[in-house]
Amino acid sequence: MTSSAQSTTDPRELVTGEAVALDVRAASFVLRAAGAAIDLVVHVGFALLLGYLLFLAAEFVDIDEAAFQAAVISIIVVSFIVVPTAVELAMRGRSLGKLAIGARVVRLDGGAIGFRHAFIRSLVGFFEIYMTIGGVAALVGLLSDRSQRLGDLLAGTYAQHERVPRVITPVYGVPPELQGWATTADVARLPDRLARRIAQYLQQVARLSPAARERLGRELAAEAAPYVSPLPNVAPDTFLFAVAAMRREREFRKLTLERERLDLLRPTLDGTPHHFPDR
Repeated sequence: MTSSAQSTTDPRELVTGEAVALDVRAASFVLRAAGAAIDLVVHVGFALLLGYLLFLAAEFVDIDEAAFQAAVISIIVVSFIVVPTAVELAMRGRSLGKLAIGARVVRLDGGAIGFRHAFIRSLVGFFEIYMTIGGVAALVGLLSDRSQRLGDLLAGTYAQHERVPRVITPVYGVPPELQGWATTADVARLPDRLARRIAQYLQQVARLSPAARERLGRELAAEAAPYVSPLPNVAPDTFLFAVAAMRREREFRKLTLERERLDLLRPTLDGTPHHFPDR
């Protein structure tokens, strides 16, 4: 999830209490339908199992018609309302179907659901999914920005898609043609905005067109030139790769040195005063 300082009405963004917008992904209608189908099979199978056990018990125990009907109603309530509620509470908004599609039910503010949310979703879901064969849930989900069914709208929840591809940021070293230059070059601290722009350019440089790559590279190299001495006579993107690598190595050495100093001070910081009893 990426953060933004601006609030927006985009339904994919969640605004926190600090006015930071988080770019979250709601599960699509197709994914929700697939997850609901898996849960449907599980719940119906569980109900059939309980019904089979009830019929076995009726063969050995004399059960009157009223008690049998009460047992059937209890099986329906347990299979389609009690069990889904308990599962979503125990698994923090997940079920077998949601685990399969990589989704989790959360509140509209992004927090974990409670008993009220899970119970409303299960109770309304029995009517909109099982009583109407999913017709009401499908119609409401198609008309909702976040593919919310009627139970989600009443409970104030939606299904958040959590199985997103992991983004691995490539790490580049100093280009071979600038290894000698890097041993004597001096690269000062870059402004934060310029450093972010250079990092974004280097991450996307392989996907840029040659014209855009040359134009953006020259602009960024010109902005970074006042902070570098001496300036090498190389292509702009090669120069930016070297500058970014040197700044990263310098920051890494700085953090390593700071950690070593803290490790030396830790016995003094964590220890007791001289001659003070260790109780």
